[in-house]
Amino acid sequence: MSKTNLLSVLFFCCAFTTKAQTDTVRGQEDPVVVTANKYEQKQSTTGKVITVISKDQLTKSNGKTLSQVLNEQAGLVINGALNNYGSVQTVYMRGAASGRTLILLDGIPVNDPSMINNEFDLNLFSIDNVDRIEICKGAQSTLYGSDAIAGVINIITVNADTKKPLNVKATITGGSLNTIKANTQVYGKKGKFNYAARYTRLSTNGFSAAYDSTVIKGYDKDGYKGNVANAQVKFQATDQLSFRSFLMYSQYKAAIDAGVFSDEKDYNINNDNLSTGGGFNFKKDFLTIAGTYQYSQVKRTYLNDSIYKSNTIFEDNRYFGKTQFVEMYAAINLGAGFTLLQGADYRYSSYNQQYASISIYGPYASSFNDTSLSQSGLYGSINFVSFDKKFTMEAGGRINTHSRYGNNNTYTFNPSYAASKHVRIFGSIASGFKAPTLYQLSINPLLQPEKSVNYEAGVQYLHNKINSRLVYFNRHIENGIDYNYITFKYFNYLKQVVSGVEYEVSADVSRRININANYTYLHTRETTQNRITNKDTITYDYLLRRPKHNLNITVGYQATDALFLSVTGKYVSTRYDVGGYAKKDVALNDYFIAGVNTSYALNKHYTFFANAQNITNQKFFDVRGYNSIPALVNVGITANW
Repeated sequence: MSKTNLLSVLFFCCAFTTKAQTDTVRGQEDPVVVTANKYEQKQSTTGKVITVISKDQLTKSNGKTLSQVLNEQAGLVINGALNNYGSVQTVYMRGAASGRTLILLDGIPVNDPSMINNEFDLNLFSIDNVDRIEICKGAQSTLYGSDAIAGVINIITVNADTKKPLNVKATITGGSLNTIKANTQVYGKKGKFNYAARYTRLSTNGFSAAYDSTVIKGYDKDGYKGNVANAQVKFQATDQLSFRSFLMYSQYKAAIDAGVFSDEKDYNINNDNLSTGGGFNFKKDFLTIAGTYQYSQVKRTYLNDSIYKSNTIFEDNRYFGKTQFVEMYAAINLGAGFTLLQGADYRYSSYNQQYASISIYGPYASSFNDTSLSQSGLYGSINFVSFDKKFTMEAGGRINTHSRYGNNNTYTFNPSYAASKHVRIFGSIASGFKAPTLYQLSINPLLQPEKSVNYEAGVQYLHNKINSRLVYFNRHIENGIDYNYITFKYFNYLKQVVSGVEYEVSADVSRRININANYTYLHTRETTQNRITNKDTITYDYLLRRPKHNLNITVGYQATDALFLSVTGKYVSTRYDVGGYAKKDVALNDYFIAGVNTSYALNKHYTFFANAQNITNQKFFDVRGYNSIPALVNVGITANW
């Protein structure tokens, strides 16, 4: 798509928005969020940039993965979301590199200490097991610690609206590539107990992960089989005090290929994750106290039992990692609009690795023994909401103590002001940090944490017929962690400056037509090692695999009370990927893909749905040398009792 066509689409969206302001339609909701300050509050009473993906939106996204839904949000690129099932899912929020966006599960940080950047594998989540998602953008290290340089994504599985003692929901989906997904949920409330249990199984033949540029080599399909189960139990001991326990187990096996443009017939990854824990919540009058403990472990194995590779005959690479997280915090209503939040958390992580291979040169084995690190944090903030709710303000700070690098401090300041009944302006300045990971420290124990400063300014227009938000952001990272291809060590020297604009709009054009659109623009400057010479330092005006322009649009039509239809479009501008060792970066072409979704409620118990992605079968690449999704169609039925 040319720049002229892109501007035309943006102009159309703006014109559509302007027209929508003259119509009288149903009111826009002001959802309750918990990610902004760890306690429940109306979204309008915080100046933070939060996007809520509701249960209704997730239900209407049947046929998509969790990564694909996140990939449609403003400021987010999930590289790998449109590749084969089981592909690496790299989260880029506002241009920040991998591992700089913290993933939360019901408010608790989840990560994989055996990964280079400590990131969590989004393949381990099923969209069917999610109740809603809150995306909080901008540096959130003051409340959430390391890895929250660009923001946090809170994946919430708890359903708080259960009334009946027994509810059963089942969904079955089938479609292209012999894809079959089945989900069963049982949940309810009986006396003082509230419970939920969910299970999802997904299998697909998939397509070749690697791209055959010759179109004659006959690359095989790379299939995927996965299971996700989770359960929660809540006990309401008194009106003020409740206890909860939770467990999630995820496992998948996926076929992978040898590398860029390179097939492999029997190379597989097996990944499984167990997360369990519990907590309590006490709420009375002006005081809320909450505590949580979580234990998680991940086992990941790469097995290549092959005669197809030119050098390697057998390869077995095994990782094991575990984490523990403890947190307690209190929110105290001081009166006159002031709320004091104080908390402390402790994080522990460790991992080990065993490797064995047989090649034409003979057998080889190595091991990386258990290594660990820990960090503790003490944080606090003052939140103020004026009596008329026109002015809000958050000011806070955190002190961290790390077992390897000592102390580190962060801060945040975030005011907002309602200039009129419908217009709110906001801004923020916040610092962030990312601690070096276990893997990076094993190579260079002298690494220091990344430090960043994030600036935001924006305006939001909220009316009963339209909700729009325009945000400018700017992030400076100093002392960044990068990899030196000469010394083969990680070291601190990266400098990155990213600024950009996000525009989001949701408008009820009529009683039955709704439009949702978002656009993200990135302007970047990154000083890093020259990828051609591998010797000197160079400043790039782009970021690898992150587009300068990203546009998403969905038009929904409630044809009848039972029938819903929607059309989606996604435009991604030209971006660059690594061209190979000591070679120029390669430009990936821009692309536009479209999709269609429909659902029909036969009655209150049965709903039929269908989803089609990339309906024009557009050939495109998000990662050089790897295939992206072809045209896909999925159909299914959901039953509720």
